[in-house]
Amino acid sequence: MKAVNRIGILTGGGDAPGLNAVIRAVVKTACNAGITCIGLQDSFDGLLEFHNSIELTPRDVTGILRLGGTILGTVNTGDPFGASVVTSEGPRLYSERVAEVFHKMELDALVVIGGDGTLAIAHQFSKMGIPLVGVPKTIDNDIVGTANCFGFDTAVAFATDAIDRLHTTAEAHRRIMVVEVMGRYAGWIALHAGVAGGADAILIPEIPFDIPILAKRLMERDNWGAKFSIVVVAEGAFPRGGTHTFIEAADDAHAERLGGVGVQVSAALAKATGKQTRSVVLGHLQRGGAPTSFDRVLATRFGAKAVALIREGQFDVMVASAPPAIVPRPLAEVVGKTKTVPLDYDLLLAARALGVAFGD
Repeated sequence: MKAVNRIGILTGGGDAPGLNAVIRAVVKTACNAGITCIGLQDSFDGLLEFHNSIELTPRDVTGILRLGGTILGTVNTGDPFGASVVTSEGPRLYSERVAEVFHKMELDALVVIGGDGTLAIAHQFSKMGIPLVGVPKTIDNDIVGTANCFGFDTAVAFATDAIDRLHTTAEAHRRIMVVEVMGRYAGWIALHAGVAGGADAILIPEIPFDIPILAKRLMERDNWGAKFSIVVVAEGAFPRGGTHTFIEAADDAHAERLGGVGVQVSAALAKATGKQTRSVVLGHLQRGGAPTSFDRVLATRFGAKAVALIREGQFDVMVASAPPAIVPRPLAEVVGKTKTVPLDYDLLLAARALGVAFGD
């Protein structure tokens, strides 16, 4: 097996609390094993030019465990394969330039930290002969093959705190408060934060909702004396027979942007119940701030395992949480799929048993 002397590390896609914890773990684990670690800035763009990278030592990552964001920067890009780019050495195909610089930098492998889009790109680069290991990152917790992704726990904790705060104003004014949280095609954040925050209704992409049914359930609360309600809505939730609500359509460089369903649900409930309603969109606040202790530990385990897999010569895989272990999963089994909330998921069933409405 070829000796590993230099590895690159990059972060891609949307930011998530815990990225810096992974970077720190990779750098310290690699350097303690005598491996040089090169930080690549702004995702795979860091392999377009030599000056887009920097050597990272344990001193460089001291103190970043608790920080949100990523010291390497990140970008959301579309499919880079087939795209052209102008470099300091002339025009190149993006993918060919990445491979060219990877080899010229004498890197032995990459650690790619990202969500489904970034991991799909990584899988394609692996087919081009770039040895790499992926680290799953998404606050939506929707990557298949892993029980948890770092960032999810932090997002749920923030959303829960927001719901707690909205309870007091909802009760004081006897209003319906609609809280829109992230969750494009999976309702993990909405479900976990909704249950933790004591929401009265939770709308998720997996269960199309019906406003008349939802309104009836909320008015039943009024009838027995609870004159307010909290409704948590995932951004990807949609009405029965309807479609997702988009802020911006997809283009060649970016995926579609979902959002606005909370405002629509709020207006519809106001009309159906006659009660005052207000909507709150948590948006990117869920991505920011310091990671929770759970996310710091998970990110650290992911980073250390990624280096271990590289040293073992296991490539085109993703580290994954399979409690109590961290294990490799082939990227071919992961990319292009979405882990949605099963309708028989125990927390969903528990919420139904408690009387939480799902609009169906």
